[in-house]
Amino acid sequence: MNSKLKELRTSKNYTSRVMAKKLEISLSFYSQIENKQRRLSYEMAVKIAHIFKTKPDKIFYNEYQS
Repeated sequence: MNSKLKELRTSKNYTSRVMAKKLEISLSFYSQIENKQRRLSYEMAVKIAHIFKTKPDKIFYNEYQS
């Protein structure tokens, strides 16, 4: 699970459904991203970071550095 992404999402009181809607993707697609069951594209990482007004590295770097 991408704990940083979930932490940011819950700190904004966003549900997974709200995030999926903001990203214009299905709820299952978003859940797969958050649960690291789907590979994250750079474009999607940028979109997610934009929602939280940060850079993709701040959310995803530690999760994918290995």
